Amino acid sequence: MENKLLPHNHGHLSKFLLNGTPKSEAFDTAAELLKIMSDSKRIQIFWLLCHCEECVINISALLEMSSPAVSHHLKLLKTAGLIINRREGKEVYYTAAKTPRSQVLHDMIEQVVEVACPADESFTDSSAYDSHISVINEIHELLISDLSRRYTIEELSSMFHINQTTLKAAFKTVFGKSIAAYMKEYRIKRAMEYLTATDISVSEISSEVGYENQSKFTQAFKSVTGILPKDYRKKD
Repeated sequence: MENKLLPHNHGHLSKFLLNGTPKSEAFDTAAELLKIMSDSKRIQIFWLLCHCEECVINISALLEMSSPAVSHHLKLLKTAGLIINRREGKEVYYTAAKTPRSQVLHDMIEQVVEVACPADESFTDSSAYDSHISVINEIHELLISDLSRRYTIEELSSMFHINQTTLKAAFKTVFGKSIAAYMKEYRIKRAMEYLTATDISVSEISSEVGYENQSKFTQAFKSVTGILPKDYRKKD
């Protein structure tokens, strides 16, 4: 290609075009990438994941799309190396890959669409904080409304449409403990009230506060209070 002459000689630029232009194959990756990003919904999903980590169900709800359609777009974005995922239990979470390619696309989308990049969502952000507080308080009311019923993080996440990681972090921020630790202490405090204010048996109390058998209740009670339920009742 060095000996090839262009029809018009425009100086040093012509020489650069002859000697410095990559072969067409080098642009195939860019072409494939732009092809993948040719769908507006796919671009929207990618932009969303540049600012958060979410599951298919939440993305579907946010963008009013079916879960299969979202999954299809996520598969293509992952194949292109633009997003990554991780599994937590049965749930899979997606977020944008921390690569130069992803960052360039992120910046390009925001410049073209003229949308502001949202600040990192944290509990110091007032709107995000208020939103999380509201949901966490609803979850708290559900948890304490019937102590005989135990909910998993996965169930709560699905019921209240909140990311499991966000749910756990927000609950700890609001109540100072993990859900498991908080509910254990809450159950024992209720048991202490039963022991001092009623004459119902320890076995019945253990069932009332959500323990499947008296042995597990007794073990939990002692781990929190340092004494056995029967001794706590005698003490008072």
